[in-house]
Amino acid sequence: MRSTVSDGVTYSTFTGWSDRPTDFTPALEGRIHCDVAVVGGGLVGMASALRLAERGADVVVLEAGYCGWGGASRNAGYLSNELAGDPQMLRFLYRRRLRNLIRYAESSAQFAENLIDQLGIDCEYDRTGSVNAAVSAGQLRRLKKGVRILRDAGADVEFVEGPEFGLPDTFLGGTHLRGGGLLNPGKLASGLRDAVLASGARVFERTTVRAVEPDGAKVVLTVPGGRVHADRVVLATNAHTRDLAIAPRGVVPVWTSVVETEPVDPGRLEAIGWTSRAGIVTPHTILENYRRTARGTLLFGTRRLEAAPRALGAREPGRAVVADLVRGFHERFPSLRYVAPRRTWGGWVAITSFLPVAGEVVKNVFYAVSCNGHGLAQSPYLGTLLADRLAGDDPHDDLRAVWQPRPPRLPSIALSAPSLRAAWALDRISDRFSHRR
Repeated sequence: MRSTVSDGVTYSTFTGWSDRPTDFTPALEGRIHCDVAVVGGGLVGMASALRLAERGADVVVLEAGYCGWGGASRNAGYLSNELAGDPQMLRFLYRRRLRNLIRYAESSAQFAENLIDQLGIDCEYDRTGSVNAAVSAGQLRRLKKGVRILRDAGADVEFVEGPEFGLPDTFLGGTHLRGGGLLNPGKLASGLRDAVLASGARVFERTTVRAVEPDGAKVVLTVPGGRVHADRVVLATNAHTRDLAIAPRGVVPVWTSVVETEPVDPGRLEAIGWTSRAGIVTPHTILENYRRTARGTLLFGTRRLEAAPRALGAREPGRAVVADLVRGFHERFPSLRYVAPRRTWGGWVAITSFLPVAGEVVKNVFYAVSCNGHGLAQSPYLGTLLADRLAGDDPHDDLRAVWQPRPPRLPSIALSAPSLRAAWALDRISDRFSHRR
């Protein structure tokens, strides 16, 4: 864990939601055998390992850092029942599948809520739903169209007016997604880690998987200290999927950042009309998110994504990115300019073609990726559905909805550094244009 301080803001390579665990499990040494090897200790990996252990499988978890180190504990804490992407675009791309995909998203949020309750995880969960809130008339019109599309596909949504819903006057209104809510993702990841460690799973942290190679009826995984011989493998590597030669292409990592402020008097928020506790997300090309936390602070993030270098690793958010996030916060909440930013952190997240995906790369090697900004709800569900299939169940309808041998590949330029800068610039031009009207 490393951090620096600049202009009163602590820049951290670690999450700001929780402390790092002190009970790391030993790295793998030697040669072992198992029924299922899970590569990656994020939300998908932990959920799949937990379910497999419950069902009596001999499961091994291999994690390069510690379980929950990555995007699982670094996100903004939105447990959402929606899919990534504009509804009009989703209808165009997935018209025949949209109702099934909406059902999958709704089921994901409900499953995550039940998991929190079943495991007794104290992660400050608040069933608020969330709102996609417009900051311009054009965005508002688009959201109204989107509500109709989502309702027709079975989503639990409603259109709300900003003041009536308890949004500051900068936000005109938007789509209230009634399922899900807000939580502390660091505490959620920690609670899942505790559950996995207490299960029958064998967990090896600080164990980087270098290769996954089919070997007859088995699959051999090579790590620095030895090898694992598994009947089957689950690749739950999220943004790090591209690090393994056997992993499917089409999963692209990007860096996203968040900023947390000093504590704010709730009365000051009520004075500007911010009485709703639901998380706020804007429908920009690169979304902005704003929320209140259980510790009385405000948290905001994304707005600007960064392309991945050749090698991923721990890093601090960039100074220019944080300055832009703070600028956006001041634009959306001009009367809160006095509220000082205090901490910032970020993480690598996976982008696919907007949808969660799972499949079988080669015989006995399976993969599951569920992020695109909505992995907090969808990842535990996807990992559990895949585990049930490996345990012998017929594939669940929700797993069928996202099953593909390979993730659809976005054009290589789509998430390149120039394209991400262009998307950010278009959003800022749109903001300036809307302010002139």
